[in-house]
Order: sequence, then C-alpha cells, then structure tokens
Amino acid sequence: MRRARGAGAVTVVLMILAGCVLAGCAAEPPAPRAALSRATSAPPTSAAPTPEASPLPGAARPHRTEDRGPVDVYAADRPGMLSPVVKGFRSLVYVPNSESGTVDVIDPETYRVVRHFRVGALPQHVVPSWDLKTLWVNNNQGNTLTPIDPRTGKPGRPVHVEDPYNLYFSPDGRYALVMAERNNQLDLRDPHTMRLRRSLSVPCRGINHGDFTVDGSVFLASCEFSGDLVVLDWRAPRVIRHIHLGDRSMPQDVKLSPDGTVFYIADMARHGVWLVNAETYRVIRFLPTGRGAHGLYVSRDSRHLYVSNRGGGSVSVVSFTKRKVVDVWRIPGGGSPDMGGVSADGTKLWLSGRYHGVVYVFDTRKGEVIRTIPVGAGPHGLCVYPQPGRYSLGHTGIFR
Repeated sequence: MRRARGAGAVTVVLMILAGCVLAGCAAEPPAPRAALSRATSAPPTSAAPTPEASPLPGAARPHRTEDRGPVDVYAADRPGMLSPVVKGFRSLVYVPNSESGTVDVIDPETYRVVRHFRVGALPQHVVPSWDLKTLWVNNNQGNTLTPIDPRTGKPGRPVHVEDPYNLYFSPDGRYALVMAERNNQLDLRDPHTMRLRRSLSVPCRGINHGDFTVDGSVFLASCEFSGDLVVLDWRAPRVIRHIHLGDRSMPQDVKLSPDGTVFYIADMARHGVWLVNAETYRVIRFLPTGRGAHGLYVSRDSRHLYVSNRGGGSVSVVSFTKRKVVDVWRIPGGGSPDMGGVSADGTKLWLSGRYHGVVYVFDTRKGEVIRTIPVGAGPHGLCVYPQPGRYSLGHTGIFR
C-alpha cells in the first residue's frame, strides 16, 4: 500500500538523536522528525517545547495527588469493578468480520459462536459508547454505524455516518469522535444520534487510533498512511502539534501509560512501539517488539502492556516500569493477532486473527493460546464486553 509523505515537516533530527543516545534508544529506525504545529484554527508555534518549557494543554504533571497518591488512569479498570450500568449484561465477545460484512458473537464460557448477523460493508471495530449502554459497529465502507444492545447482544437499525473507520468519545461524554480515515478528518458528533456537530481536517493521511492525556483535554491520534501523529485540542477543535515519525512508519494503536506520562504508539512497519512524552509530545525512543506491531492492551493490574504483533504471530509483554519487553507469547504455527481486549477478570486476552479467520484466546497467567475459534473472514476490532470502568473512551474498549 502506498503511503504519502507528511508535508511541511521541520526536521530536528540532531536534537532527537542526541536525546536518543542518552536514553539508550534502539538503533533500528532512524529518529523521527518532530514537526511543528500546523493548526487549522491557530498559528503554528515557532519551536517544539523542551522538557523544561511550560507544558502544553493536557500535560500529565503533577503525577501525584495529595489525597490519592500516584496517578493510575486505569484504577477504575480492576477486576470486579463493573459499573452498575453493565452489571446485568451478559458477558460476550463481539467480532466484526471485515471481509464478510458480518459480526460473530462468542460466549466466552463455552468459546462458541452464539449469534451471527450481517452489518454494513467493511465493519472495522465494535466500540462501547461513553455511557456503556450501546455497542457501535463501525461499517467503514458502508458509511453506517450499527448499534448493538449489550443487554441482549442483538443489533438495531443502522445510523448513517460518513467514513466511520474508528470511533472514540470525549472524556466528558459530549462528543462521539469519528476517525474518518479516508477523509483525513476528525468528525465531532452527537454521542447518541451521531448527528454531525463539527469537523476538523488533519494534516496527515489515514487518521485511525488515539488516546487522551491524563486530564482528558488533549487527544493524540495516529495517521497510518503518512507516518504521522497529531496532537489535538478536541474542544476547540484544533491541531496543537504534528509529529512525523518517518516515511517508513505506519503508526497504529495508541495507549497512555498508567501514570499518564507516556504515550505508547504501535508501528506496524517498524515492528515495535514509539514512546512519546505526554507533557512535551516529544519522542522519547523506539522499542522493538515484533513484526507488524499493531494493537495495545493494558493488563488489569496496570503493570504490563500487551502488544499484538500481527506479522509475527506473537504478543509482546512490555513492563511499564522498565519500559522494555519482559516476555513474548507465540502462537503455535504462527498467526495474525490483531485487535481485541482483556477479559473482565484479566485472565484472558482476546485477539482477532486478521488473516486466518479465527479468534485467539490467550491465558495471561501462562502466556499461552488456550483456544482458537473459527469466525468470518477478516476479523478485526473485536470487543470483549462488559469490562470494568466508569465510562468508555471508545475503540475496542478504553475505559476510565
């Protein structure tokens, strides 16, 4: 697949390389070029901020609170911490089959498909709504969102939405944020009716995944086809910063570290994850994980990040405190682990097998595949539901 170069990037390679030497960076990829802001509604800054400079909006400082101690943005995601909203919901796994245009619903107790229904063209992800009451199937080419009632697991009437590759929700629940990948824009919509309210064009190609800063004011998004990251003030909305990771990059999933200080960004073409400072938005370093690094999932104890290596048939386990790979779980005979989620009790990691028409179930205690379940063609962003958390920020399940 051809990918366009990020336009107008300002090269600061020497500065990043100098910091990289001190931090012990991996030598595999060349240092990225941190581009200046090219906001659509505000003038660009004259220079990228240094760690000593005043932080941009959304900075994760301080990292302690006087009353609660160290910050853990996933503190509400522990086993058993289900919201009263979802406590009556049946535990199910929803698998969108992109090539089949269908959704398979799996009972996680029996590992059997218990429901199968057709949706719009090219369903990409199944996304929990901010209020936890609805699941949305993102029918990318069908230009619709299909609602699912998680109380019954049954689909409802599709809603017209242009180019819904992925879907997020603002931390205050005011907006649904549609990642309009082919249109290169972020669409802010009503979170219930999905009616368009505002739209922001972004200076990159293929916007697809993201996560929010610890205070929720800033959204960092990846752009797959141009190798970029964009830092967005979603309230304005405007672009704060544009970071070009390199012409060989294909950034994918994004996750904030539990202490709110670092964004982790999977890079499918570089075969690892980037670490980006969540205060200054500067690249810290690159961490190799495995071929085709794609999805990122946080363990229920906030200690580890699970990285699905789609091209390598494996999952790398990254320690948040050590910032390094501490284990690798391999699929016997290989596979294509893609997107998914962690079970409510944290003992299983469910991932779609994108090119094998299956779903993999990993035992997180043993690091082994315990089930391989046949589903439709091209399974992608499966959703394990319900999960612990007070509200959903979107994707296949980012809860706070």
